[in-house]
Amino acid sequence: MSLQNKSIISMRDLKKEEIELILDKAEEMEKKLKKKEPLYSMKNKILASLFFEPSTKTRLSFSAAMQKLGGSVIEIEYSTTVKNLVDKIKMIENYCDVILLRHPREGSARLAAEISKKPVINAGDGSNQHPTQTLIDLFTIRKLKGKIENLNVSLVGDLKYNAVVKSLFYALGIFKANITLASPPELQMPWENIEEVRDKFSVRIFQTNSLASAIEEADVLYVCGIKKEKFIDVSEAEKIQKNFRITLELLENAKDDLIILHPLPKEIEIDSRIDETKFAKYYEQANYGLPVRMAILSLVCG
Repeated sequence: MSLQNKSIISMRDLKKEEIELILDKAEEMEKKLKKKEPLYSMKNKILASLFFEPSTKTRLSFSAAMQKLGGSVIEIEYSTTVKNLVDKIKMIENYCDVILLRHPREGSARLAAEISKKPVINAGDGSNQHPTQTLIDLFTIRKLKGKIENLNVSLVGDLKYNAVVKSLFYALGIFKANITLASPPELQMPWENIEEVRDKFSVRIFQTNSLASAIEEADVLYVCGIKKEKFIDVSEAEKIQKNFRITLELLENAKDDLIILHPLPKEIEIDSRIDETKFAKYYEQANYGLPVRMAILSLVCG
């Protein structure tokens, strides 16, 4: 099985075996990083980092991953038009071996992969997909829980507009997890996404507006923020943010071995007091970004 020259656009494009290949490779990368072994699989290779909207964490993480593998990075300033996207892809493919793309429009990464001669890695296309973050999430869950299958995973927060949580939702279906979707009524997971995962993978999916219900039986609590810019009424957004956040009090009935994950950076959706508890694993999750993205780059074009 090989991912050589394969674009990573959506979790829908990856078979379970391919996901496991990436996770296994990430384990290998993590061990080599700890031993400070020299890594040269990307020597003389170039990553073109093309961001049409800012995303410091993803951009820096991939840049560090590429350099750790002995490669180099060229960064292109962001713009917003699709025409600009097509022109830039056709131009920069001549100067690189792999393209990292973030764009606010859904489907932009798919378009780029269709027109590019070089593999494209989707770093987020609007509210659609963010597969590399999901691979980090899966790696973290497997690392901390020993498995993904049959775990009770609760996805909490903005499930309507957040690309990260939509990618993870689909991936959890692949691994047959039991999934709880907890959100304010205004931010529920789109019905077409629920139908797709339920029909394709025959997994248990439970919807609720109650954080207490989402936490009670969860093995994994995955929290994503609620963005004010998604609301016309900012005061309404602030009210929802305050009413839909994870507090220490809510964790009183949680499983003793619950882990809380978050793609970071977080705002008020998780009480800061939780950062120092045994439940908080989001900083450890962030650390796994480097080996996972090294694994992706190595498998796609190493």
